[in-house]
Amino acid sequence: MAGEYYRWQARNEKPPEEAAPLTGRKKIMNWLYYHRIHLIAGGAAIFILLEILLGALGVGKTFPDYQAAYAGTYPLPEETVEKLEEALAALGQDCNGDGKVVVTLNQYIKDTGESENAVKDASYNAASEAALLADMEGCESYFFLLEDPEAFQKNYQILALEDGSLPGEGESAPPLAIPWKKAPRLSGMDLGSYEEAVGTEILSGKGQDLLSPLYLARRGFWGERTCRHRSECDALWDELTEGAGR
Repeated sequence: MAGEYYRWQARNEKPPEEAAPLTGRKKIMNWLYYHRIHLIAGGAAIFILLEILLGALGVGKTFPDYQAAYAGTYPLPEETVEKLEEALAALGQDCNGDGKVVVTLNQYIKDTGESENAVKDASYNAASEAALLADMEGCESYFFLLEDPEAFQKNYQILALEDGSLPGEGESAPPLAIPWKKAPRLSGMDLGSYEEAVGTEILSGKGQDLLSPLYLARRGFWGERTCRHRSECDALWDELTEGAGR
């Protein structure tokens, strides 16, 4: 009787249905759901690696057509640097064919203990010196804007003589350095004005007044080593120094 009673109790119950097999789309969605953390982490890793690779290849970067180096005891104001880069670009040409003329001025500041605005941090001096040496070793900057070209040449032996060559071993001939104020192309540039905070003071003035005590020189090259767009750099040098006195 007990068996009949239990059968009577279960008379309206349906046997459990077997799970329907997953379709291809559901299988994919199910797999994606359970592996979503791994996919997110993997995607982030791929993105970072891609960014590094594209950066190494220079994809998306703007490469300068001309590079210049300023080596001095105080940094030039940003406004003056931008105006100078624009003025030089207006005289240059699109060397790399990207549709625009870009000039980059690299600043290398070193405290000599003789300027009120000199950088005081010795570690900064060391980093600046290392960056300058890397610039010269990589043949990056062609033009050099200097406070004391003869002292610079004594230290680095990198500036070109009047004929564009480097001095021979043991040679003491001074480099060809053009005083900014004696070069009509340079002294006639519109470099605007600047205003910047130095400590608790606000300094302001004209860009030309900052650059007038400086000298423009160019670097020489040895053997087959040279900079990018050498012929265009030579042409811009001739343009900038036209009519200049020494």
